Amino acid sequence: MKPGFFALAALIACNVFAVPVSVKDPAGKPLATVMVSRLPMNPAAVDKSDNGYAASGKPQQAFFELARFTDAAGATDIPPAEHPWKIRLRKPGYKDLTVPASALDKPLVMSPETDVAALAAQQPANAWSSTIDFGDVDLKKEFMLQCNFCHQQGNVLLRRDRTAEEWKVAIKRMVRYGARLSTEGQEKIPAMLEAHWKKIAANPALVPQGTPWSPDLAGTTIREMPIGDAMSQMHDLLLHSNGLIYVGDNLQDRVYEIDPATGKYTVYKIPPQPGDKLGGLLAGRLHDFPKHETYQGIHSLAESPKDKHIFITPSYQRRLIEFDPVTKAFRVHQMDSGFYPHTIRFDAKDRVWFTLALSNQVAMFDRTSNKFTLYDLPFRSFMEKMTVKLTPFIFKLLAWGIPVANYVKVDHVSTGVPLPYGIDITPDGKAWVARMHTDEIASVDPDTGAVTMIKTPFKAPRRLRSDRDGNLWIVAFNESKIARYTPKTGQFTLFDLPVSPKGSDTPYALNVDRERHQVWVNGTNSDSVYRYDIATQAWTMFPMQRRVTFTRDVEISPKGKVYVSSASFPSWHIEDTQPTLIEITPR
Repeated sequence: MKPGFFALAALIACNVFAVPVSVKDPAGKPLATVMVSRLPMNPAAVDKSDNGYAASGKPQQAFFELARFTDAAGATDIPPAEHPWKIRLRKPGYKDLTVPASALDKPLVMSPETDVAALAAQQPANAWSSTIDFGDVDLKKEFMLQCNFCHQQGNVLLRRDRTAEEWKVAIKRMVRYGARLSTEGQEKIPAMLEAHWKKIAANPALVPQGTPWSPDLAGTTIREMPIGDAMSQMHDLLLHSNGLIYVGDNLQDRVYEIDPATGKYTVYKIPPQPGDKLGGLLAGRLHDFPKHETYQGIHSLAESPKDKHIFITPSYQRRLIEFDPVTKAFRVHQMDSGFYPHTIRFDAKDRVWFTLALSNQVAMFDRTSNKFTLYDLPFRSFMEKMTVKLTPFIFKLLAWGIPVANYVKVDHVSTGVPLPYGIDITPDGKAWVARMHTDEIASVDPDTGAVTMIKTPFKAPRRLRSDRDGNLWIVAFNESKIARYTPKTGQFTLFDLPVSPKGSDTPYALNVDRERHQVWVNGTNSDSVYRYDIATQAWTMFPMQRRVTFTRDVEISPKGKVYVSSASFPSWHIEDTQPTLIEITPR
C-alpha cells in the first residue's frame, strides 16, 4: 500500500470520532460563526541544530493546528489530535476562551467583550488603518502602497504611541529596505502618524468593525502548520504535482518540503556559491536585521511541466536556482545581467519566465539551449533609465555604508523604480506582467519579441494570473480591488473586495482555480483570504487563526484545497511570532 493510504485512513478515523463542540452565550443561546481552534498544549519537538533551524535534509514532524466554525446551532466538531491539545474559541465581540480538550463534554460559554479598547484590539489592521486621514487621498494611497510592502499597517506594533522622530527613523529604515515613499511623504507623514495614533489611543471607539464573519463559514476547515521562526519570512510557496508543498524562507535561504497530509517536512538549505556575500548583491540592505542567512533571497518557485524540477528566483543574486525534488540536488544557472529576479512561471514549452524587478526587464530561460533572453520594458523618462542602470552601483554604495537613499529625492510616482512585479502565461503562450509603480500591465510575445504596454484604470497592479479563458485577473494593491482584463476586447472590469471598512484592504496576490472558475485573493491587511466565484459573482471571506497574518501567494490543489503561507517581514509581527503554512478546505 502507498504511504498516503495510512494518512488518509487516519484522517477518516479522526473525522468519524470527531469531538462535538457546543458554544453558547451567557443567556444560553447558541453562538454561530465562532472560530473553534484545536491547538497543541506544547509545540512539536523540532531539531534546531542548524543556527536555530532544522539540519538540512533531516526529516521533521510538525503538529497541525485546526479550526472550524460553529453553525447556527452553535455547534461544530473537532477531530482529536494524537498529542495533548486544547481548544481556543474566538469571535469578534466576545472574549477569547481557551479550555483543555477535557472540557468539551459540556457547552462552552463565551462572554461578550465590553471594554472599548479590547473590542478595538480585536479588529484587523485594515480597520485601524482605515481611520488614518492625511487630508490627501493620494498621499494615503501612497502610504498604503509603500508601507504595506512587507507588513500590515495598523497592527499592534505599528499603532502604538511613537514620536514623530521615532517614525522618521523607522521610515528611513524601511526606505533602505526598499520602500519608495516619496520624499514629501517621508517629511510629512511622521508627525501625522504621531498625532493620529495618539488620537485613536485616547478614543479607541473610533476604530470600526472589520468584515463580519459569514454563517457560510460553517463547514470550512483551516489547518495550520508552524514552520520557521520569528526571523523567517515564508515568502512564496509551490504546490508540486508530487503532492508536496515547497515554501521558501526568504531570510534564511531554506526551502521547506512539506507533506500537507501528515505534517512531515524536511528543510533544504541552499548553499551559497563561492564568493557570495551575506546579503548577496544587496549586502547593505539588512545589515541591522537581528538574524539572517540571506545569500540568495529565495523569492518565487515554479515547477517544470517536463521533468518536474523546481526553479527558484533568488532576488539577491543574478541567477536562477534549479532544485530536483527527487535527488534533492541544487543547480545554479548564472546570469550576466539583470537585477532582482522576482516572480517566476513556466510556459508550455518548458521555458522559465520571470520578472527582473529592479532592472525593468522580463527574462526567459530556455532550458533546451541553456540561454537567457532579456526583454527590456520601456522607461518613463531618461532620468528613470539612468537610475535603473545605476541601481547595482547604488546598492554597492549602500553595502559600503554610504546612505545614498538619504540624499536621493523620491517623487510620488517612484521614478527610477518602475517595478515589473507579477507574471503569468496565458493559454496562447504570451507572458503578461504587472508593472506596479507605473500602473501598467505588459505583454511579451515570445515569437516576435514584441513588448506591449497597457495602462490600467487603477493603481498598483501587483500580481496577476490567467484564467482558463485567457483573461487576466490582477490585484489593485492599494485600491482594495481586483480587476479582470480581457485581451480580446482590451476591456478592464473592476471588482471591490467584500471588506469592511470599505476600500480598506491591500490585496497582494491572487490565483485562479481554473477548474472551479474561482479567484482566490490574499487579504494581507485583514488577516483573511477571499474567494470570488466568477459565475455567480459571489464573494466569501475566510478569516485566519492568527492576527497579523500577512500572505503573499496562493496555491490551489486539484481537489480545491487552498494553501497560503504567513509571510510578514518581519515575522515577529504575527500574533505569536510564528509563521505557518495554512490550508483552507472550503465547505
